[in-house]
Amino acid sequence: MMTGLIPNTVFYIISGVLVLGVLIGLSLMSKPKTARAGNALSAASAVIAIAVTMYNYEILTAPFIWGAIAVGIVFSLIIIFKVKMIQMPQLVALLNGFGGLSSALVAVLSHRQAEDKFSSYAALIALVIGFVTFTGSLVAAGKLAKLLPQKPVVVKGHTAIIVITLILTVLAVIVDADLWVVALLAAEFGIMFSIRVGGADMPITISLLNSLSGVAGGIAGIAVGDVMLVAIGGIVGASGLLLTQIMCKAMNRKLINILLGSTSVKAVKETAPEADAEEAATEAETEEEPEAEAEAQETEEEKSELTPSEILGNVSKVIIIPGYGMALAQAQSKVKMLADKLEEKGADVKFAIHPVAGRMPGHMNVLLCEVDVPYDKLYEMDVINPEFADCDAVIVVGANDVINPAANTAEGTPIYGMPVLDAAAAKNVIICNFDENPGYAGVPNPLYKMDNTLLLLGDAKETVQTLIDSF
Repeated sequence: MMTGLIPNTVFYIISGVLVLGVLIGLSLMSKPKTARAGNALSAASAVIAIAVTMYNYEILTAPFIWGAIAVGIVFSLIIIFKVKMIQMPQLVALLNGFGGLSSALVAVLSHRQAEDKFSSYAALIALVIGFVTFTGSLVAAGKLAKLLPQKPVVVKGHTAIIVITLILTVLAVIVDADLWVVALLAAEFGIMFSIRVGGADMPITISLLNSLSGVAGGIAGIAVGDVMLVAIGGIVGASGLLLTQIMCKAMNRKLINILLGSTSVKAVKETAPEADAEEAATEAETEEEPEAEAEAQETEEEKSELTPSEILGNVSKVIIIPGYGMALAQAQSKVKMLADKLEEKGADVKFAIHPVAGRMPGHMNVLLCEVDVPYDKLYEMDVINPEFADCDAVIVVGANDVINPAANTAEGTPIYGMPVLDAAAAKNVIICNFDENPGYAGVPNPLYKMDNTLLLLGDAKETVQTLIDSF
């Protein structure tokens, strides 16, 4: 434990109170009505923790530290005014990376000043996790910003390269190799791990990197002997890991498979052509009797003539499914207007939120909150799925993978086995998507061809406005 101006016992007590403030803040953030207060409490606790640490170690008046803080404030203000909501996923990934880099820098300095083997090894481990987080997050941000290919990138011998790199990294830590050797190996591992993660697994990747940034900070705290940094890092690491587990469960994924890239590799090697995917997704339908097929054809012809006004003119129950396309078009305000108008006509309107819709955990919740959609109208997948069968109309705005029935039938694709919203069970489905191309996972969606579906292709702002004007 590093010694400072504050007696150790008092510093422990202060640290405990501030850590408790962060925990209470996190608890408040789990409820929509208290989320802002929780965020403010956690932020205030973190600011006080920084001030107490600076005072304790006599750096409160250090010009360099205040200069760095000033640069950080300016950078943050630029982000506030320049970064759009649509860019939030890549920003979150980037901030995770900065967290990992800061821990790595602390680890470098603490390793050079380490007085015992324990502190030295702790610093090396923090360095490894910090650089894995940093480079992995940069790749994730690059994919989300479309600066890098969004689909999985798999090189020859990819798994072997990752395994060998991991073994060499562990050996480098054990033998206390040069810091730059350790850093380069860790950086390579982060890149090779993230580059082959496909779009369907990106929300899980972001939450995992968030967890790793906390773990890196906690171990860096062990290296420098700062109990407060250990505790805060542990909280971030644990909460990020819990979120990762929740996301894995929501996608019916195993974390080890994502870490090894097995789902992404399948996406590259085994993705079926569009016809094959649709055939697999509709296999049960093709087994119907000829008479039933003829009736279905007639129904399809009738439904193809239906207009939005005919579908929405007399509905009592509507479910709206938002997706990344809504974020891309910044159409959330139009969606709110549509929901309000439907409710004015007497319809019961609910929003179905898939846990991995968008590019980061809670992406759709944030966008809808921005336009004041009440949180009690947002329903999780497990709760809303049984209601689709009794629904008069489903309105899909920019969603694809999360409503793709091929997830239940198209083996070998990156979304196979992933629980999806059962939009196909509704009486009518209106899809407002930019085009008919596959979603981020690259799997064709047979829902587009079903006889209860009406496609409105184009910019979501315009197509949703068409729905608003239709009745």
